[in-house]
Amino acid sequence: MTTLDTLSHWRLDRDPDGLAWLTFDRAGSAVNALSADTMAELALVLDALDAAPPPGLIIQSGKSTGFIVGADVNEFASLDTPEQARALVARGWNLFKRLAAVRYPTLALIQGHCLGGGLELALACRYRLVADQPGTSLALPEVMLGIFPGWGGMLRLPQVIGAPAALDMMLTGRGADARRAAALGLADARVPPRLLLAAARQTVLSKKPPRRARGFGALANLWPLKLLVANRARKQIAAKDPLGHYPAAPAIVTLWEKHGGNALQAPELIDGIISSDTARNLLRVFRLQERLKANGKQPGVTPARHVHVVGAGVMGGDIAAWCAFKGMTVTLQDQDMARIAPAIKRAATLYARRLKDPRLARAAFDRLIPDPAGAGVPLADIIIEAISEQPEAKRALYASLEPRMKAGALLATNTSSLSLETLRTGLARPERLVGIHFFNPVAKMPLVEVVHAEGDAGDATARACAFVGQIDKLALPVKSAPGFLVNAVLAPYMLQAMRSVDEGIAPETIDAAMVAFGMPMGPLELADTVGLDIARAAGEELAGGAEPPRCLAERLARGDLGKKSGKGFYTWRDGKPVKQGGASPAAAPAGLAERLIQPLVDATRQRVQAGVVADADLADAGVIFGTGFAPFTGGPLHYQSSSA
Repeated sequence: MTTLDTLSHWRLDRDPDGLAWLTFDRAGSAVNALSADTMAELALVLDALDAAPPPGLIIQSGKSTGFIVGADVNEFASLDTPEQARALVARGWNLFKRLAAVRYPTLALIQGHCLGGGLELALACRYRLVADQPGTSLALPEVMLGIFPGWGGMLRLPQVIGAPAALDMMLTGRGADARRAAALGLADARVPPRLLLAAARQTVLSKKPPRRARGFGALANLWPLKLLVANRARKQIAAKDPLGHYPAAPAIVTLWEKHGGNALQAPELIDGIISSDTARNLLRVFRLQERLKANGKQPGVTPARHVHVVGAGVMGGDIAAWCAFKGMTVTLQDQDMARIAPAIKRAATLYARRLKDPRLARAAFDRLIPDPAGAGVPLADIIIEAISEQPEAKRALYASLEPRMKAGALLATNTSSLSLETLRTGLARPERLVGIHFFNPVAKMPLVEVVHAEGDAGDATARACAFVGQIDKLALPVKSAPGFLVNAVLAPYMLQAMRSVDEGIAPETIDAAMVAFGMPMGPLELADTVGLDIARAAGEELAGGAEPPRCLAERLARGDLGKKSGKGFYTWRDGKPVKQGGASPAAAPAGLAERLIQPLVDATRQRVQAGVVADADLADAGVIFGTGFAPFTGGPLHYQSSSA
C-alpha cells in the first residue's frame, strides 16, 4: 500500500508554519506528465491533507524542464474502448474538481511549460503565479492532438479569463507567456524567479478572492451572449475547416456552451472524438514531432555560442536574426553595410513582435552584429553560408573561410539544391561541410533539413542536428540528393497544379480544393510565394527533362515571378494574393485534390526507397513540418496506405 512516505512522484513537505509544499517530480522521466499512477498518488496526498488541513498548499515542480507538460499521451494511444476513454476523462475531471473544492487555499507555482492537464491542474488551484522569464508558457493545446481539455479546462478557463479569450486559447492551442498570462488574468502575477518562493507564500495566505473574468468576457459565459459567442466561434471554425477534418474544435464549443465544459455529460462526444481517425493521426504527428526533437538532443555535443552567417539576403538575414533571437551571438557578413541593413531592419521587427518586453528585444538586437569584414569568422562555432546558388561562388567563399576557421568549427551551407559532393571539392577538411537547409519564412517554418553525403562518419551531422535543436527547430537528417526531401516532393505537386491550369482550371479553384483538403495554402499561391523562377529551377532539376507547363513559361516570359514581382498566378497587393470571387472546393472537378496530391505521395515514396530519408515515418514527418501537409492525415504515405 502506498503511503505519503512511499510516494514515487510527489513529495509533501510542511514548513514550520504548517504551510504545505507539494513537489511533483515524476520518477523515471525528464518531464512531468500526468499519468494514471501520478494522479492516483495526488489523490492520496489530498486524502492526507483532508485529514490535517494546512493553512495553504503550494504545488510546484521538481523538474528543471518546467511545471507539467500535460497528460501522458501514451495513455491516449492505448485507449481501445469507449469505456476506457470515458474513464480517462472522469479520472482527471473528478480529481481536479476535488482539488478545486478543498477547504484551504491552493497555489500553482509555474515555471516553464504548463500545458494541457498541467494548466487544468493549475486552474483548479485558487491562485497561480508564473516565473517572469523566457520559456514560461501556459496553454491548452489538446485541439492540436484532435482531443479536448476534458479535465476542467473547458469549465474553468472561461470563468477565469472570459469566454472569448478562453475559446481562442482552446481552439488554436496557442500559449501565453508570463507577460500575457498576467495580462489575461490567467496568472495572479508574474514574478522574478528569485522572489517566487516568497511571493507564493505571501499570495497563498493573502485571503484574496480568486481571479474571475469581468465585463464582456464574464457575461459571455451567460445566456444569451453565450449563444452568440458559440455561434461566432462555429462560423470561424467552419471557415478554416470547411470539410470538418478536425472535429475536436466544434466539440469544444458545444461542450462549453451546452454542458458547462463537462464532457462526462456528453459521452457520445467523448467516444466520437477520442476514437476518431483525426485524433489517432494527430497523436501520430505529435510522436513524429517528438522523434524530430530527439534528433536535436545529441549527448556530448557542446552548444554553439557564436554563429557567423555569410549572405544577408532574405534567407541568410533571417537565419541570423533567428539565431540571435534564440540567445546566440551572431555576426552577419555581406559585401557592405547597405546589403546588411535590410536584414537588421527585419530582425528588429521580428524581435518587437515576438518579444513584447523592450529590454528582451533590445538584448536580442544587440546579439546580432553587422560584420561586413568577416571579423566573426575565427570566433564562430558554426559558419552558415547563404549566398547565391552558384557552386563556383560557394567554393571560392569556402576557400577564403576555411583557413580562418577555428579547429572545431562547423561549416554549413543553406543550399536548397546543390549536392554536398560538388561543394566539398577543394576543401582541406571536406567532412566538416554539412547542409543546414532552412525554409522560408525562417521564423515560422519548424523544419530544417540536415544534409549529409554518402559515407559521412556522422560527427558533423550530429553537431548540425544539435545546433538545429538548440534554436528550437526540428532536425531532419537527409542524404544529399536533388531537392533533398521537401523540395523534391513539392516540385511535382506544384507542376501538377500548373498542368491543371493548362487544362483550363482556374488557379483559385485549384487552390481552394487543396485548402479544403487540409493544406495551409494552395499550390499556386505557394508557387507565387516561393517565386516562379525558383519553382521552374526546382522543376527542371526534378522533372527529368519534361517540358515546363505552358502557364509557367508564359508568366516567366512576361517577367511575372509571383509575389516578389507583384504578379504571378495572382496579382499581389500588400503582400496578399487578389483572388477572383466565387472559387470554392465545390467548383473543382471530381477527384482534383487526389489527382494533385498523388505526385507528392509518389515522390515521397521514391525518396524513402532511395534512402534520402531513413524511413517512411521520418518522410511523413518531414513533409508535414516542411510543407504543412494536412496533419489530420498523419502524413502522405500514412494517408495513402490508410485510404487504400
